[in-house]
Parts: sequence; structure tokens; C-alpha cells
Amino acid sequence: MTDVPVVAIDGPAAAGKTVIGRALAMHFGWSFFDTGVLYRALTWKALRTAANLTDGSALARLAGSTSIDVVPSADPDARPYDVVVDGFDASVAIREPEVDRSVSQVSAHAEVRQALIHAQRSLRRPPGIVMAGRDIGTVIFPDALVKIYLDASPEVRARRRAQERGIESDSATEAELRDVKLRDRTDQLREAAPLRAAEDAEVLDTDYLDVTTVLQRAIDLTTHALRRNGAEL
Repeated sequence: MTDVPVVAIDGPAAAGKTVIGRALAMHFGWSFFDTGVLYRALTWKALRTAANLTDGSALARLAGSTSIDVVPSADPDARPYDVVVDGFDASVAIREPEVDRSVSQVSAHAEVRQALIHAQRSLRRPPGIVMAGRDIGTVIFPDALVKIYLDASPEVRARRRAQERGIESDSATEAELRDVKLRDRTDQLREAAPLRAAEDAEVLDTDYLDVTTVLQRAIDLTTHALRRNGAEL
């Protein structure tokens, strides 16, 4: 289904991928998916089962034996979908700090990334999809209609993460900053699909752009690309 349009939104944690991705998908009447939930779900399962997070082969086997379902959200205002792992609603659990700290380690394994490629590519369905992650434009959908890379300084992203958790103290922000920097290093230095902007991606620094401005730029880029390809809007 290579004729189904894909907008790839990549970038580091808390750069605004989900906010922009959801709004962009809603604008065009497409689906939205944050591929990070797959890695988070597997990480949560690995932590629950005391799996060895340094063993990529074992984690890939765990991925193969784990049922991860993404279903319509019971609370649409809070999240676009629920994540059910082996029949358990793990939508909240996969956002816990322990998962935050471990997900980059799990997702760094080439075996794990390979094990989850098909699940991500199978989501390409009409009329179109906006997909957020760290390697969507470089690995999962290198033929994406539009590629956007959202970036922001670690300090800004750490403040956002602390605010999301409802804890805005200096100590909380400092802890988030340490985690953000560690995750950035892990994501950028991994051998398999490292975090980087695709050569043909539009890079937007969200330190200095508000949500409305970033969203409008994403809409404009997508609209122009669709028209260039002869799509009816």
C-alpha cells in the first residue's frame, strides 16, 4: 500500500511529536500512531518478568511471544488509544518512570527493532497515517510523503516532562533533565536505527515555536505534498 500517504514525525523525547501528530492526523482525518508505545509495552513486560535488558535476542523472543494490542481509548481526552499487553490494560503503566528510564536500553537492540518493524509497517492503511517515533523517516517509512523532525533543547524538554507529571519543582526538573540527556545519548549512539533527522526532513526547533505555529507548518507541508502528488483535498 505504498500509495497510502504517511507523515513521519521523528525527534527526541518531549519534543512535541504526539501533540503535533494527533492534531495533524485529526486535521486530515487520518489515523495517528506513536510507535514508542510498542517499545514501552515491551519494556514494561520485560521489567515485570525480570528479563535481562542487555540480552537483545531474549528481548526479541519476548516480543514475539507477547500480545500487544492498540485499541480505541476508554479516555480519549487523555490519550488517543489504550495499550493492552497480554490482556492487561497497560496504558498508564507504560508511562511509569521506570519504563522511561529503561525503554531506550530495550529499543537500542537491533534484534528488538527488527522484531517490531512489521507491526509498525502494517499500520499503513487508508486514507493515511501520521506516525511518530525516532526512526520513522529513516527506517520504517523512508518513502514517507512528508518527514518532519521535531527538536528542542534538553532543558525545555525536561521542563515539559516535569509539567506532564504535575511536579514542577527544581529537583524534579533536574531529575528529568538527567533522564532526558541519558535517553538522548542512548538513542543517538545506538548502532541500530539511531535517532537522527532524515536527510529530506523538515527540522523544526520547538524551543521557539508554539504548538499552533508548528502544527500549521506541518499542515502546510502535508497539503503541499498531497497536491504535488495529485491528491484531492
